[in-house]
Amino acid sequence: MSSTPEVYLDAASSTPLHPAARETLLAALDRGYGDPRRLHAAGRDARLLLDNARAVVAECLDARPDEVGFTASGTDAVHRGLLGLTAATGRNGIVHGAVEHSSVLHAVAWRPSPAHAAIPVDATGRVDVGALVDAAGRPGVGAVALQAANQEVGTLQPVDEVDAPAGVPLLVDAAAAVGHVPLPRRWDALTASAHKWGGPAGVGVLVVRRGTRWTNPFPGDDGLDQLGGFPNVPAALAAAAALQATLAERAEVAARQFALVNHLRGAVRTLPDTEVVGDPVARLPQLVTFSCLYVGGDEIVSALARRGFGVASGSACTASTLEPSHVLAAMGALTHGNVRVSLGRDTTADQVEGFCAALAEEVHRIRAEAGL
Repeated sequence: MSSTPEVYLDAASSTPLHPAARETLLAALDRGYGDPRRLHAAGRDARLLLDNARAVVAECLDARPDEVGFTASGTDAVHRGLLGLTAATGRNGIVHGAVEHSSVLHAVAWRPSPAHAAIPVDATGRVDVGALVDAAGRPGVGAVALQAANQEVGTLQPVDEVDAPAGVPLLVDAAAAVGHVPLPRRWDALTASAHKWGGPAGVGVLVVRRGTRWTNPFPGDDGLDQLGGFPNVPAALAAAAALQATLAERAEVAARQFALVNHLRGAVRTLPDTEVVGDPVARLPQLVTFSCLYVGGDEIVSALARRGFGVASGSACTASTLEPSHVLAAMGALTHGNVRVSLGRDTTADQVEGFCAALAEEVHRIRAEAGL
C-alpha cells in the first residue's frame, strides 16, 4: 500500500465530519444524554436540543419543524417514508425510476403489488417523466418515488416536472443532492442522510409535508417525533449544524468542484475505450463515473488504492449480491470496469491532477499485463 496519506475521493459514499458537526457533537455529548420525553432537567435539556435540531433542519430544507423526523439512516427514512405513504393510502403500488437507490427497490420488493412499476431512463440516467406520470395514474398506485440526483452517475432528475395524480404522493430521495445542489420544490415527502453532507453517520431525515397522508408502517407510535426509538440527540444536533454550514458554503464549493470534475471528465475521455456516463451538465458538481473496457472495476480501485487514491466502483460484482450496477444497466452503459470518483469539500486541483495521472498509468498497465 502507498505510504502517502490517502486522497479520499469517495465522498458520495460518506464524508468526514464537517468541522461544524465535530464542534457541535462534542458540546452536545455533555447535554443531550437525557430522555427528551421526561420532565426533569436532563430531559428538558435534551428536548430543547432535539427541537433545535429539527428547527434547523426544517429551515434548511424549506419545511416546518413538525414535518421533520430523525431516523436511524437514510435507508430507514426511505423505507418509513415510502411504506408509510402506501399504508396511509391503502394502495401498495409504488412507481419509481429504474435507477433509484437500492433502498427504494428493497421497499418495493418488501411489499409486493401488481401496480409496482420501474420507469425507464435515457442514456444519461434521466427518467421518462411522461411514462412516470402515466404509470402513477394506474389503479393500485399509492406513491411515486423519484430521486433528486443519482448516487452513482450524478444525473439530476426532473422532479419539478412530475405532475402526479391527485392523491398519489411523491417521495423524493434527496440523499445524494442535499448540500450540493438546490433541491426540487415539488414533493410530498423527502428523505436524506446526514453522513452525506458532513454530519455523523446514523442520522437519517424524513420530511412529510403537512396534509400528506402518512402513517408509521412499523411497530410504534404514529408521528414523526422520535421515529425508531430513543433518539441520538447529540448526533441530530451535529447533523443540523453540518447541514447549516454546508449550505452556507455550497455555492463556492460546488462551483470549484464542478470545474474540477469537468477537468477530470476531459482527462478520462482521452483514455482509449473509456466511457464517461451521466449527464455532463445537469449533474451533481462533485461526482463523475466512467467505465473502462478490458479492465475490472475492482482491479482499478485496488490499483488506485495502492497509489493512495480512495475511489469506488459501482459496477463490479460485489461480495453480497454478485450483480452489476442496476443503474448502469438501466442506462445501457458499460457495467464492467466502472469507477466512481466523488470529490470532498477540500479536494484540490493538485489532487485531481495526481489522480488523473495515476489512473492513466494504471489502466495502461493493467491492459498491457492482459496482453491488450
